[in-house]
Amino acid sequence: MKYAFVLEHEGTFRVRLMCRVLDLSPSGYYAWKVRRPHTCRRTGQRQQFDERVRHHFNANKGRYGAPRLVRDLRAAHGPVSRKTVAKCMRNMNLRAKAARRFKATTNSNHTLPVAANLLQQDFSATAIDQKWVGDITYLWTDEGWLYLATVIDVYSRRVIGWSMASTMTAQLACDALTMALRQRGHPTQVIVHTDRGSQYCSADYQSVITQHKLRCSMSRKGNCYDNAMAESFFHSLKVEAIHGTRCKTR
Repeated sequence: MKYAFVLEHEGTFRVRLMCRVLDLSPSGYYAWKVRRPHTCRRTGQRQQFDERVRHHFNANKGRYGAPRLVRDLRAAHGPVSRKTVAKCMRNMNLRAKAARRFKATTNSNHTLPVAANLLQQDFSATAIDQKWVGDITYLWTDEGWLYLATVIDVYSRRVIGWSMASTMTAQLACDALTMALRQRGHPTQVIVHTDRGSQYCSADYQSVITQHKLRCSMSRKGNCYDNAMAESFFHSLKVEAIHGTRCKTR
C-alpha cells in the first residue's frame, strides 16, 4: 500500500522524500515498480480464472467438484490443472453438493424364493443386452413419496427401462423391466440383476423373467456392493438433480 501511495504521488512530491517519511527504501520502491506490471498481469489472470471457475460451478448448480469442473474448463478454455482448480475452489469456499446418508429401502424379510448371484460384482460386458441391473429408490414430493424403478444396461450404462408410482409394488418393478424389453427388442438370456427385495422375488416379476427367457440374478442380503452400478446411478441422480429441489407434485 505504501509503494502504491508513492507511485500515485510521484508527480507531486519527490520519491526520496516520500520514502523517508514512509520509512521505505528507495531501491525497494523502484524494484517494486519494475515488477508491478508482471504482478498486475498475474493478479488479473488469477481473477479471470476464478471467475471462470465460479461461472462453471454455478452453471452446474453447485453439483460439480474439481474433477468435473476440469473437464468443463478444458472443453471451454483449454488445458487446466486439476490441482489449480481445487485450490481455486478452496480459496472461494466452493464445495460440491454432498450425498445424504444412505437409507435402505429393500424389504428382504420375506419367504419368497431368491435367485443366485450370477453377476458376482462383475460390472463389465462386451456388448449390449448381456447384463442388466435394476433397483428401486424413493423421491420426496409435497404430495408424498414417489418410487422410481430403473433398469440399466451394464455395457452402455444407459437407463433402458423405468417406472414411477406412489407405492412400491411388484408392478413397479415389472413395468420397468417390460419397458427395457420393449426398448431392446425383447432379447433373451440377459442376466437381470437386482437386490432380493419382495418386489423382485414376487411371482409377477418372476413371471416376466420366465416368459421372456431372462436369467434372474440377486444380490446377497444386505450387500449394496453387489448392485453397485444401480446404487451409483441413484446416488448421482439424487445428488445432482433431486436434493435441494422442491417437487410440488409427483
